[in-house]
Amino acid sequence: MKKLTWQLVIPMTIISFAGITKWWYVLVVDGWDIMMTGFPLPYSCPGFHTSLSLQIFVFELIVDLLFYFIFWFLVIFLFNKYIKQINIRKRIVIVLLSISGLLALGMILIASLPDNIFKIKKDFEYEVIDSGVDAWQKRDQPEFKNYE
Repeated sequence: MKKLTWQLVIPMTIISFAGITKWWYVLVVDGWDIMMTGFPLPYSCPGFHTSLSLQIFVFELIVDLLFYFIFWFLVIFLFNKYIKQINIRKRIVIVLLSISGLLALGMILIASLPDNIFKIKKDFEYEVIDSGVDAWQKRDQPEFKNYE
């Protein structure tokens, strides 16, 4: 299972983390409406201090990565143990590692921009107005409605 973890679980974790996530349209208490991203917890939102910056919340990011990792680990472990032994061809491993490596590099480059802010946890409260799943689809901010 150690070999499958390196060859299949970690690449699938990175690919699904980058490609399938949830968007949250929220109203920040004493603030304005913003779009946050992350599943099961929102871990990223636009920076409040300048445009084109991000606020990245480390605790929520780690929880989300662990969630994806545990999901793929359980799926592959249970499939390998109870349904059919998994034998991966070297070409497939190379393709998966290449795709996940490029995605991880892209995420690291975006996160390393100098205007981004990293916080341990969110330091503001918010009210969720709308949410949905994002799988490589374009999303726009929904029209703000008075939800009072």
